[in-house]
Amino acid sequence: MSDDGTRKPHGKHFIAGKLIRGKETFRSTPAHGSAHEFSIGTPELVDRACKGAEEAFRSFGSSTRQERSALLHAIADEIEARAGAITLIGTQETGLPQARLEGERGRTSGQLRLFAEHILSGNHLDSRHDAALPERQPLPRPDLKVVQRPIGPVAVFGASNFPLAFSTAGGDTAAALAAGCPVVVKGHSAHPGTGEIVAEAICAAIGKCGMHPGVFSLIQGGRRDVGTTLVRHSAIRAVGFTGSLAGGRALFDLCAARPEPIPFFGELGSVNPVFLLPNAVRSRGASIARGWSDSLSLGAGQFCTNPGLVMVDAGPDGDAFVASSQSALASVGPQTMLTDGIADAYRGGRERLVAISGVREVLSSACGTRSAVPFLYETTGDTLLANEALWEEVFGPLGLIVRTDGPEQMEEVAWALQGQLTATLQMDEADTEQGRSLMPILERKAGRILVNGFPTGVEVADAMVHGGPYPASTNFGHTSVGTLAIRRFLRPVCYQNVPGELLPLDLA
Repeated sequence: MSDDGTRKPHGKHFIAGKLIRGKETFRSTPAHGSAHEFSIGTPELVDRACKGAEEAFRSFGSSTRQERSALLHAIADEIEARAGAITLIGTQETGLPQARLEGERGRTSGQLRLFAEHILSGNHLDSRHDAALPERQPLPRPDLKVVQRPIGPVAVFGASNFPLAFSTAGGDTAAALAAGCPVVVKGHSAHPGTGEIVAEAICAAIGKCGMHPGVFSLIQGGRRDVGTTLVRHSAIRAVGFTGSLAGGRALFDLCAARPEPIPFFGELGSVNPVFLLPNAVRSRGASIARGWSDSLSLGAGQFCTNPGLVMVDAGPDGDAFVASSQSALASVGPQTMLTDGIADAYRGGRERLVAISGVREVLSSACGTRSAVPFLYETTGDTLLANEALWEEVFGPLGLIVRTDGPEQMEEVAWALQGQLTATLQMDEADTEQGRSLMPILERKAGRILVNGFPTGVEVADAMVHGGPYPASTNFGHTSVGTLAIRRFLRPVCYQNVPGELLPLDLA
């Protein structure tokens, strides 16, 4: 325990049921509170964790859905039992407010329980049976059964902006464990103490459920060679990642370059465009501006669904929207960012924008070393279409309003979009015809389309899609949120004329 009575992290790795201290350490950089020492991961520790996961897969891959459901519920229980400790160190490490951490913890437990119930239903198995037709001419048909089976050990990279819901026991881990795949997590160095407590919860649940300890490992910190070794390890069958485009693309290329390539499920973020249609702007532009400003500045803009790009027609209604947005954002005070590096990148994104001819500054202010205030800029559709740099995500509460020259240019802008996690239409009934024209374009561009809402806040539910065409994600056919996420870690196996005694339990 520390001097103030709080829990002091031990700083060790969790390797297949063993706590292991590394030879080298790094020091955490909390937004407030005490810094702590944590062991640095190594390729050797990655090898031990991956071999433990492969050994565990021999039993865990054939475990029953009931056993895995019980494990997921037990992990959620153990996380909630550590609620106070998680919130305390999580707020210190990230600077996120207590209410945000508590909500994220609830989401993390909730998605574990959602997968626990989902696998009991068997809906993820997509099992099918074509009965034998021995008398069929000219050739008989064999008995064919197919079911989804777990792929093997999965590597998960913790995210900087979600210390719980997209990290150690986050959606990737929950989906992989639900599928029957052991998990090796590379923890994010922005919140190692939070990851340590959650890892303890997972290991405690594994022990209570009598599972093989290799079902889970957490490797803290580590240099680039740790991530490289993890995605290249022959035991790893898929990788889950939430982070930057540059980092994700580097890992994607490593996965593809392996002697045996594996799928890389990277969620890389986007600018999440919002299209304001004219009748909606005319009738309720001020309220849309307030809603957009709230969404843009939520959590210091550190969400992958942050709506950083808005399209609105030139003219007086658009002018009024810009003015309302400026007023709403001007009232937002400085907010602590997750890391010094993210704060530096936010300021760098602003400098990149202001250097482009044709971009007008609407709202700006000085940022502290690790804090952010909203920035707001305005440009034209012609300028946006001529400058690829304007399409790049700025991670933080920076908004760019694009003044388009009527519905034709708004469609031209929509066609020019890269892949996005989300796209939003703000429209009234009188805008239906223009909305109908935009919909086929947005379906090509985004994984989730919203009408009269804002994309921050991703519901964890069966029908949710959190992914999209590249560069929003590296595999447009999958999602990292919702029960469909389990399909990333399953593959279909067909059984031809196999007797019931040899079939997996889900088919027998």
